Amino acid sequence: MKPGFERELIPRDDALHLIGALNVMKDKAHNAAHRWELLDEDGHVPAMPSYTVLLQHVTDAQDFSRDVLRLTAEFARSPHHTTRDGGAVLKHLAVATTMSSYAASYFAESAEHALALLQSTNPADRQYLSNNMVHDHATGRAYLRRTSESLRDAGKELEDHLGLQRSLAQLTRQETPPAPPAPRPGGRPR
Repeated sequence: MKPGFERELIPRDDALHLIGALNVMKDKAHNAAHRWELLDEDGHVPAMPSYTVLLQHVTDAQDFSRDVLRLTAEFARSPHHTTRDGGAVLKHLAVATTMSSYAASYFAESAEHALALLQSTNPADRQYLSNNMVHDHATGRAYLRRTSESLRDAGKELEDHLGLQRSLAQLTRQETPPAPPAPRPGGRPR
């Protein structure tokens, strides 16, 4: 392989390690988006939403967002982000970082509305707070789904990169001429 081209390759072990981390985080975001339901089985807003449960969604979303940010920062500090494929991975990670941080803020808004709803007695205010709580919670879950998709896309870029590496390795093996036969002791090479 040409030396300039080799600089474009992300080492296999680094790529596999990052793919593993991306898959774990992708699944975590996907599962949270599906598990963190606000509405009951019938699709109704609970009469007394649990502020503590919603606050736990905020805490978990912030912890997750921090993990995505750390992974993105770690990759951005590596020399791999300067390659063509690494730049594409970094772009997906940057989107995942943004989406996960938005999710946390929407869950925080939802929890704030739930707390106000618990303290409100005015029916019009209760309806307004309830609608905002549901909307913000659903938006937070949507941002988690988008985070999961961006993490999936980053992993796909790396998998495609590894596929290219395998193809190139096969091509270079085929292009390499066979080594000449070793000279026979005491004789001339054939």
